[in-house]
Amino acid sequence: MAYVPVPKDLTAVKTKVLFNLTKRQLVCFGCGALIGVPLFFLLKSRIGVSTAALCMVLVMLPCFLLAMYEKQGLPLEKIIRNVLRVYFLLPKQRPYETNNFYAAVMRQEQLDREVYRIVNGKKADPRGQKADRGGNRKSKPQR
Repeated sequence: MAYVPVPKDLTAVKTKVLFNLTKRQLVCFGCGALIGVPLFFLLKSRIGVSTAALCMVLVMLPCFLLAMYEKQGLPLEKIIRNVLRVYFLLPKQRPYETNNFYAAVMRQEQLDREVYRIVNGKKADPRGQKADRGGNRKSKPQR
């Protein structure tokens, strides 16, 4: 009886379209061939066959890398995009910030006091003084 290996992780299974290649690989290899083969025929009469073949391989190499290279489930263009974001686009230092519940409660209390003053017709002192709970005015501390 023949045994067929079945992978345990089915998310890593990719659908093969033609010649045991995925659709992505076929597109990338096709683009590489569309760029490399005409370049070879244009250069072989001017610089020789072996040099033209080397130039063709070097020009087609990025397309092959895009088709075949994959690290931790990410294709090459996503890896390059992530590297560019980390090293060039995003800030170097990212401070750790928390959503402080106490600060949110204090802001809400300040807004409630302001709404209460507006509703009851009391105006804030233009000199920057605040009234404490007894109605006495306190001066603003100087910096």
